[in-house]
Amino acid sequence: MVLEAVMIVVDNSESSRNGDYTPTRFEAQCDAINILFQNVIQGNPESSVGLMSMGGKGPEVLATLTVDQGKILEGLHRTKKNIRGSAHLATGIQVAHLALKHRQNKSQRARIVVFVCSPIEDIESDLVKLAKKMKKANTSVDFVLFGDIDEENQKKLTAFNEIVKGSGQGSHLEVIPPSSKLLSDQLLATPILLGENASQGGAGAGGSAAEEFEFGVDPSADPELALALRMSMEEEKARQERAARAEAEAAGQNTLETVKEENESTPLLGKDGEPSGNKKDDDKMDTS
Repeated sequence: MVLEAVMIVVDNSESSRNGDYTPTRFEAQCDAINILFQNVIQGNPESSVGLMSMGGKGPEVLATLTVDQGKILEGLHRTKKNIRGSAHLATGIQVAHLALKHRQNKSQRARIVVFVCSPIEDIESDLVKLAKKMKKANTSVDFVLFGDIDEENQKKLTAFNEIVKGSGQGSHLEVIPPSSKLLSDQLLATPILLGENASQGGAGAGGSAAEEFEFGVDPSADPELALALRMSMEEEKARQERAARAEAEAAGQNTLETVKEENESTPLLGKDGEPSGNKKDDDKMDTS
């Protein structure tokens, strides 16, 4: 899968205390962030994930880019004691972008995933300018909007998403309303985790609906199975590509070994270590 560096932005504003998502909005984010971390690292072991918060007095980097899930968990635990104030969305995205600019492996694709569960105080025009900056920097931005999913929030994030995404891939906006399912389970069925080929919903389909979903599995019905099947397919594809390269290299090596130089149809030396080929007896005395 894609080699990427991902900065996850958690919303630790006062709104994250709300209990309309099980058990609270903040705890729901924590579960989803753990799933997201595992998805990124299992997809490519050379990828890395960082964590930061955007509530309180301002954004704070909780964990720089890492492959150690313990550092992510530690950052979430520390933030749980610092739930307050309002969210600083625009500033949080800028700080996340700055952290990604300092990644050691520049071949990693830069990506920001922002969880938003509170009112967005930034004005739309500022967000549009920021989206243009992210697009120019080739940084994708995913939004997980839940909790405060009112029309105003959706309008602002939609405007940002349309600019930063353009005609390319990546940069998704997922709106997840409260339900009996966990936030993390619902996130599993979205392109943020499943990628561009994720099936979008299952409404309005009947009859042979399973044929419309990748692998014949509805991600919204069994997200864990859909994710496992997709990762298995990616691993098998990578294995086949490695095998094909190995066969091509082996064939090239055999070709080089069988190529003979001109006038090398016979060995240069004979069995006794003497020069092979037609022997001349010019050095023998003519006794006739």
